[in-house]
Parts: sequence; C-alpha cells; structure tokens
Amino acid sequence: MDIPTKTTDAPPPTPQPSLAEQKRNARGATRPGDRIFLGLTRGSGILLLVIMAAIAVFLTYRASLAISKDHGNFLTTSEWNTNLIPPTFGIAVLAFGTIVSSVIAMVLAVPVAVAIALFITHYAPRRLSGPVAYVIDLLAAVPSIVYGLWGALVLVPHMNGLYGWLNDFFGWTGIFSWDKGAPRSMLTVGILLAIMILPIITNVSREVFRQVPRMHEEAALALGATRWEVIRMSVLPFGRSGVISASMLGLGRALGETMAVATVLSPDFIIHASLLNPGGGTFAQNIASKFSEATEFGRDALIASGLVLFVITLLVNGAARLIIARRAEYSGANA
Repeated sequence: MDIPTKTTDAPPPTPQPSLAEQKRNARGATRPGDRIFLGLTRGSGILLLVIMAAIAVFLTYRASLAISKDHGNFLTTSEWNTNLIPPTFGIAVLAFGTIVSSVIAMVLAVPVAVAIALFITHYAPRRLSGPVAYVIDLLAAVPSIVYGLWGALVLVPHMNGLYGWLNDFFGWTGIFSWDKGAPRSMLTVGILLAIMILPIITNVSREVFRQVPRMHEEAALALGATRWEVIRMSVLPFGRSGVISASMLGLGRALGETMAVATVLSPDFIIHASLLNPGGGTFAQNIASKFSEATEFGRDALIASGLVLFVITLLVNGAARLIIARRAEYSGANA
C-alpha cells in the first residue's frame, strides 16, 4: 500500500524591481543622506558646466577684441606681428605645428604603450611586472620642464644619426629631407611628446586590461586559443574603450604641452614641408614665449590663439566620446 507523501510547494521567488523602478526609487529618496549626496553631485555637475561656460565666454570676448583689429586672416596668416600698425597675426603655423607634433606623438606612443600594458598584465612574471609598473608610475609624475631639459641636453644632440638615416633613405619624399640644420624640429618635438605621454596611456591601459573578466580568458584557453589569440579575442575588445580614453588623455597633454616644446623647438612662423628642418611652432609654446613681453592687445591675440586650442581640445574629446559610444556595445564592461 502506497503511503501518500506530503508535498510542499516552494515559495514563489520575490520579484526584483525593474531598472525603471530602481531609478524612480532613487529619485524619490527621502533619507537626508541621500538628498544631501544627490544635491552635492548635481551641484558639482552644474558647477563644472558653469566654469566651462565662463572660460568660453572670457576667451571669446577677449579674442573678439583682437580679431576685430587683425589686418590679416586669423586662420590662414603665417605671421605674428601684434605690434605693427595695423597688427597682422594668424594661427596657420601654430595650428599646423600643434596638430603635426601631436599626431607624431600619438603614432609613436599608443602602440608602444598598449604593448607595455599587455606585457605587464599578461606576459611578465609578477616579480618583474611590479617593478616595471612602478617605473612607469614614476615617469608619469616627472614634471614637464625636466623632460624639456632632458630633450634639449640629451635628445637633440643624439638626433643627427636618425635624421641622416631618414634623409638618406626617405629624403626623396620631401617630408624627411634634411638640410643639416640643428635637429630642433617638429619630429624631435613629436618624439619628446611621445615619451611624455607614454606613461599616461600605459597606466590607464594597464588598469583597463586588469579588469578583463577572468572567465573570458579561461573560456578562450579552454577552446584551445593561444595567449595571443586570448588577447586578441578577449582582452583587446574588452579594453578598446579604455584604450581610446587613455589615448585621449595623452593627446590632451600633447596638445597643451608648453615648457618641453619651448625648450626643444627653434620656433619660426614658416610652415616647413619637411619634419626634419628646424622651425614651426605650437599654440602653447607661442603663448608661453610671448605672453610676458606682450602688450595688452598682444595678450588678447594670444588669448585668441588659446581659444582655438580650447576648441580643438573640445572637438577631440567629443570625437573620442562618439567613438566610445559607437563601440560600447562591443565592450565587455557592458556585459
């Protein structure tokens, strides 16, 4: 005879609030600490926007005073004579030098920085990765003027060999032709900037690669992937947005670098087709070298060039945000 057994039904699972309900509850928080924290964070965001707007208004106003009296075309003139009557000045050389030196720095620094970050996080043994990461952290803290002095006293005197080699094999392009002048050119500036932004990009990329979920790498290894295939299929797609952000941080420093560029470069207001011939200029270097001796009108003109650098920086960061937003769906951070 079968004895009936008593069965008990499991209690139904507690329904979890949806994301919309969680946001609604957060907005309707009644605890004093929540209200204070919400007010502080919201106020900080609004304050940041107000500061940025104030900077933009100040730069625009002072720039308009100078541009209205400019006898030349502010965007295309390759001359900077604010003491003439009428004054003639433009940013063609400065924009060209700033963009070219920053592009050279990014082309040289980003691949090396990503490679170093991958070596520290996925190849080097622990007793080696720690000291290497520590040295990279120290390099990120070195002041700009120290890099500038090193560039002027060590880097520039040792660039003749590289310049001669580039002239011998690639001088026919015109970009790498060299007239045997002092190697205080845009290429030297770009190399120095690459060395300066390398620690920043490496540090951020290293921290991003360390956040890759371990299960992703183990799954790839279980399927028979090699270490490089694990990096290519799991690590780099996950860290792509972080690497782009790190590169934008480095590019921001390269665009606005002042003392190091002023120490290494021999400035002039001529756009040189060759990257090896001395000359050129950047926005930050020109402002630093001319601000102390400029008249009130000359300072307004320098502020006008600073406004252009401000706009370029905003455009670069905006473009980076668009790239990250388009690729966010492929990032493991959103899984």
